[in-house]
Amino acid sequence: QVQLVESGGGLVQPGGSLRLSCAGSGAIFRIFTMNWYRQAPGRQRELVATINSSGNTGYAEFVEGRFTISRDNNKNTTYLQMNSLKPEDTAIYFCNAHFYYSKYDVYDYWGQGTQVTVSS
Repeated sequence: QVQLVESGGGLVQPGGSLRLSCAGSGAIFRIFTMNWYRQAPGRQRELVATINSSGNTGYAEFVEGRFTISRDNNKNTTYLQMNSLKPEDTAIYFCNAHFYYSKYDVYDYWGQGTQVTVSS
């Protein structure tokens, strides 16, 4: 129903910026909550930012004030603007689309992941 294709990862110096994009397909994209997760070496996958179908956003404490999540439903795309990047932001970043009708009827889709490396 929903397919996700990510872009925008790469190598950036500390203090720099990157913008990740996640292009989705599917007629019901606009009703999904969109999330960005990341997974660094030796760490569990963690939620970075979320935006629901109404545009309400939430952020992990470790990116608050530095990252901004947004979406353009007309383009079926969600974005993660990352500013003031730190070496500890180095991780594979994953786009996720989530929707549920009930606890037993859940739709959960993932992108392939894109590498973000913050290094001098």
